[in-house]
Amino acid sequence: MMIDRFYPIFDSYTWLEKLIPFGIKVVQLRIKNASETDIRHQIQKAKLLCYKYDTTLVINDYWQIALEEKCNFVHVGQEDLVNCDIKKLKMNGIKVGISTHDQNELETALFNSPDYIALGPIYPTILKKMKWKQQGLKKLTEWKKQIGNIPLVAIGGMTPERSLKALDAGADIISAVTDITLNTDPKTRVLNWLETINNHV
Repeated sequence: MMIDRFYPIFDSYTWLEKLIPFGIKVVQLRIKNASETDIRHQIQKAKLLCYKYDTTLVINDYWQIALEEKCNFVHVGQEDLVNCDIKKLKMNGIKVGISTHDQNELETALFNSPDYIALGPIYPTILKKMKWKQQGLKKLTEWKKQIGNIPLVAIGGMTPERSLKALDAGADIISAVTDITLNTDPKTRVLNWLETINNHV
């Protein structure tokens, strides 16, 4: 199990540096459109920062760099599963989370014995154009019945208020992106998230 139910995703080390000190205990670094040198440098800095604050760092996609830099956790999308050596990651003690959107992808994820499974988008999201329509809360309940003890991450259009409904529907962990990064006061929003989720029974 991951160590916290609040799981924000950020696209640069700068965000981690700003917000992790406020109490974030698990975070994903999802860098896009950067050179390998820059990606590696950001991962190195993120690893040191997360160690300082006892935060679990999850690296999106760049599993080979994560392996070389001795990271602890990698997130893999379905498109990237084809080229990702899950066995090699696990042999090196690296945990793996996998995205899912439909039943076939869920079965593919389960075949790889992931450390968590993410389902999304639960609500409409502006983060990126997706061929998947919103999944809805009911699907969280269905997924949780199928995956049992594997932690289930809800992602897509999440807000602190919606997170409570997702947790009640079966999610173990809530992931947020634009609700924080597009907020006029990201620091206060993070504190709002932490208070909301941590007070949920």
